[in-house]
Amino acid sequence: MLPAVGKLCCAIVYPHCRSMTGLQRTAMAAIVHEIGHMKKGGHLSLPDWAGQLKWPGCMNRGEVRTEEVRTNRPITLREEEMAYLKQGQEALQKALEIVDDQTGWKIETSEENGDVIYSKVLPGARKVFRLEAVLDASPEELHDHLFVKVEEMNQWNPNIKQIKVLKHVGKDTMVTHEVSAETAGNLIGQRDFLSVRHSYKQKSCIYLAGGATHVESFPPQKGVVRAEDGPTCIIIQPDGDNTDRSRFTWLLNMDLKGWLPKSIVSQALPRVQSDFARYLRRHLAERLQSTLMSSCTPTFRCVRA
Repeated sequence: MLPAVGKLCCAIVYPHCRSMTGLQRTAMAAIVHEIGHMKKGGHLSLPDWAGQLKWPGCMNRGEVRTEEVRTNRPITLREEEMAYLKQGQEALQKALEIVDDQTGWKIETSEENGDVIYSKVLPGARKVFRLEAVLDASPEELHDHLFVKVEEMNQWNPNIKQIKVLKHVGKDTMVTHEVSAETAGNLIGQRDFLSVRHSYKQKSCIYLAGGATHVESFPPQKGVVRAEDGPTCIIIQPDGDNTDRSRFTWLLNMDLKGWLPKSIVSQALPRVQSDFARYLRRHLAERLQSTLMSSCTPTFRCVRA
């Protein structure tokens, strides 16, 4: 194969070589002589002087080897896990900065049960929402439902079709794939999310942070728009001295992607928070009732609280 290629190249350059004179002809003869000695063991190896040539679009051999190591070296499992952990920690830090900045918040909705949803426009014109509520559950119980048992969330929240944990990074960080449910009359349509979820506890306060990430094995699905969330967080802390009740703060920061008017998004996202609080309360009440019923013995008649 190599001799045939050589003959073809010679045929192409022959007319040009005939017109060369003086040093040009001498240099060409030297190059041809070098090429004749480069074939070793069926392979073509470049001489040392070839590495000094700066042909357009090419690098010398040392540069090629370095670039190949830099681009083709596989990322180790430890590096991947540390990257996800860093994403989760950064999402928490950025989300708390948004929540702690008290300027610019205004009330979007206020419910009779005391739930209040605030909104704020961030630099770049993205609008975020903050839900403030009080729930009849301890911070540890809410952490269990919202983080530890995150894959069961679709069982009590009909707006979620599925949440699957793709990877655990220790006990406090995970990568999840979430798909929203198809609902009649939903102008937004189905969305899916690839997210890093991170949990952090400080004294009696529990933080659940999240942010969009990228996983090669989970490209966007056909018919579903890949949306992005984060930085976002949920803050759970005891309601005063009552450890069985929690103050619940949820920063919702989401880019739904697709061609959606801002007016529709601004109406839909607070509704997502309101529905979530309602479904979570129903789930907690059902769990409490189930616990009370299971604690009753046949000897006594259970009185529903």
